[in-house]
Amino acid sequence: MLAEKLEKYRGSDAVVLALPRGGVVVGREIADALRLPLDIVVTRKIGHLDNPEYAICAVDQMGTLLCNEAERKLVGEKWFQEEVEKEKEEAARRTELYRGGRTPLTLGGKAAIITDDGIATGLTIRLAVQAIKKQKPERIVVAVPVAPGEVVRELKKEADELIVLLPPSEFMGAVGAHYQEFEQVDDETVIQLLRR
Repeated sequence: MLAEKLEKYRGSDAVVLALPRGGVVVGREIADALRLPLDIVVTRKIGHLDNPEYAICAVDQMGTLLCNEAERKLVGEKWFQEEVEKEKEEAARRTELYRGGRTPLTLGGKAAIITDDGIATGLTIRLAVQAIKKQKPERIVVAVPVAPGEVVRELKKEADELIVLLPPSEFMGAVGAHYQEFEQVDDETVIQLLRR
């Protein structure tokens, strides 16, 4: 369904960039349908101390942070710094493992289509948008199945184009709640999808 909404990019000089792991499943479908190359952009969620699924910040392998500052202030600094370091290392590990020595795709002057399996707090995809902007693509398109209204409003300011399949007013609080099947995606699956 996302590929249908992105039809104008079929066979163009666009690149699909997926957030691992679940986003790579979605990204592979889009890339195959539109005959576009697929790459990854790795950002990691720093989950709240009491609810690891709820992101209070996102970090990339370079240590760039995007945080919900109100939530960040509620956790201890020592714990927070340890989590940042752990997730930064995991982002680097995933990038190296998933690319398997392949060079990242060049984005300058191209349309960069960023996708994930859905958006909850928006921190990881918003950090991905910031990272991609540094590579000077012609335009940034965010295409996802689901996202809450407040994140949609932020992304409309940050991306050139935003496609969300389900109306934000119908967001059920968790990405997985919108899927009939929402199994965890493992490293090997990501590697296989990227090699295809």
